[in-house]
Amino acid sequence: MQVRVLFFGILRELAGQSSESLNLPEHASLGDLLRHYESRIPSMQNWSSSLAMSINQEYANIKSELHAGDEIALLPPVSGGGDAAIDRVCLAKITRERIDTSALLEKIKAPEDGAVVVFEGIVRNHSRGRRTLYLDYEAYEPMALKEMNGLIEQALSRFSVRELALVHRIGRLEIGETSVVAVVSSAHRSAAFEACRWLIDTLKRTVPIWKKEYFEDGAVWADGEPFPEEISQGQSSRAEKPASK
Repeated sequence: MQVRVLFFGILRELAGQSSESLNLPEHASLGDLLRHYESRIPSMQNWSSSLAMSINQEYANIKSELHAGDEIALLPPVSGGGDAAIDRVCLAKITRERIDTSALLEKIKAPEDGAVVVFEGIVRNHSRGRRTLYLDYEAYEPMALKEMNGLIEQALSRFSVRELALVHRIGRLEIGETSVVAVVSSAHRSAAFEACRWLIDTLKRTVPIWKKEYFEDGAVWADGEPFPEEISQGQSSRAEKPASK
């Protein structure tokens, strides 16, 4: 059977391509696919314990069986298109355009709110002890947008808040530009603060967006935060290999 495999971030560079079609035996699993790439690209073994994988834009376990036509993504730890709105004003968006935080704030605020909390991530001019020239963000856009909408849904059910917006920019960003914005409105400030913190922290760990940092003497992919245990592949891909005879 044939499946489509997508590579992102540093895995794209290791594979030397962003996607490919791969023929696998019937009833092959994600673990079989991962072992194929570990064998074909030995340096990928350094990432196997920390990456996540998805099937058709849903996080999946290495035991998951594959089917012809599936789209599989290999996802290194995230460093956290198009417009998509969910219920009410709540908005999740991935954009290549400049983020207008003031406009988002005005869109969210309402007379019944007692507080609006805004988190704005900014491109700083230094990292790793070196002067940063600019950043370049990439995303698995359909899945990233789906995950961002899911975070908004979860925040609405977990916290006593009224409206939320979560916007991330991709492409080249210059020093001082905004890379991500989370806006939360609520009747009370404590709920707004808690929801905003949870939104941005969870986005940084689970939404498939990566950044590459460019310096005067080279470039490097940013170290991502570890995936939550429930979606990380961990060491299980190796543990399930058959014993040598």
